Parts: sequence; C-alpha cells; structure tokens
Amino acid sequence: MVSKNQKKLIKSLYQKKYRKQHGMFVAEGKKVICEFIYAGLKLHSLFTIDNGAFEVESKLEFEVTQNELKQLSFLATPQVALAVFYMPLKNVMSQEGLILALDDVRDPGNLGTIIRLCDWFGVKNLVCSLKTVDCYNPKVVQATMGSLTRVHVVYTDLEKFLQEKKSTINVFGTFMEGNSLYKESLPENGIIVMGNEANGISDTIEKFVDTKITIPRFGLDQKTESLNVATATAITLSEFKRRG
Repeated sequence: MVSKNQKKLIKSLYQKKYRKQHGMFVAEGKKVICEFIYAGLKLHSLFTIDNGAFEVESKLEFEVTQNELKQLSFLATPQVALAVFYMPLKNVMSQEGLILALDDVRDPGNLGTIIRLCDWFGVKNLVCSLKTVDCYNPKVVQATMGSLTRVHVVYTDLEKFLQEKKSTINVFGTFMEGNSLYKESLPENGIIVMGNEANGISDTIEKFVDTKITIPRFGLDQKTESLNVATATAITLSEFKRRG
C-alpha cells in the first residue's frame, strides 16, 4: 500500500527543483535498481509487485499492486519496481585519462546514452554545463541502465572549467568543419567537448577549443545535416580509445 505522502514525494521527484531540495531521485526497473543497491547508494524506499526480489531492509520495501505501480511510474509500462534513492556525495574528479564535456545537451535520452558510453569506454568523468539536462531526471536514470553508478557526473560553469584546464590539457571540440577524427593525433589524456543537439558547441565555449575535429561524411550525396550527439560521442570515444 502506498501512502499519500509517499505518492506526493515520488511525484515531486519528477521535477528537478524537488530532487535538489530532497536530495533524492527515482529509479525504475529491477536491473537499474539493483545496480544502485550494489553500488552502495542509500535507499529511501522501494515499491514492488515482486516482494522479496530485492535484498533490502524489510522496513524500506513496500509491496504494491500493478495498478498502484502504474500510478507512481513515469513509464508507459512499469517494470516490476520503483525505488527512491538518496543522491550520492560527489567525489573529487580525477585529472587522468579522457574527460568528456557537454555543452548544453538537453535531451534525457541522449544524456543517458552518453553516460552509458562513458561507462563502456572507461571515461570516468563527465563534465556538464549548468544547462545540460539533470542526470537524475527519471528518463536519464532509465536510459543509463545503471551506468550512472560508475561515471562521475559534474555540473559546473563549463566556460570557467575550460578556462582553468586549457593551460594544462588539450581541449578537443566536435564541429561540422574541422580536422578529420581519423587523421588527427589523439592523446590518452584530454578534454572532448560535445555540443548542443540543435546548435552544436556555442561560440562562448568554442574559444577554449585547441583542436577542432569532425567525423567525415562518406555518403555519396553528402546531404546529411549532422549526427545525433550520442551517436557522434560513440564514434569519437571509440576512435580516441582505439588509438589512445
């Protein structure tokens, strides 16, 4: 049974200001929830139609009906369980290896996929501009499939961050016009900036880029306007890692 206060809390966490206020976020689905539990995140409450399927304190687990779960879920088809977790404390960012930076990426699905890509390619640090979609947005959490537990995501003034790092590390930026990704010298350490879905890297951030790179088009007509930012990130990280 779900109380009115529990419903109110869960529904409020679909909004960024309340996630920040409570220091909590929502996760759905057995795989995603288990990833957060195994990673040691503090659980606030768990609502499931499969009681006993999770190794959690009984006082934190609430058995619900399929209809109750549907009322709580943001998914069209709820997945067995929904959990509320406390946001983890942020660690100090490592300066070694590649750092991926996002300049105002707005789509939750794109950010979730990018976090999974960071996990896949061993990129530990993801730096996001303040206008980039919140990584604890339920749609982002769902899209990460648990990778959020293994990637350090930081939100900061990206201009200030790059200004501070520029003198000590090479900054790469992805553009429609630039040096071919496949011909450019790619280091093991560096910052890769990916731009907004509609506008790419902003003029404000572009001035901090040392090397402009592009993914060349091989289509005969050369009419494709651009690549999806998550797709471009996958190709870019793969090439950096392949040669780095």
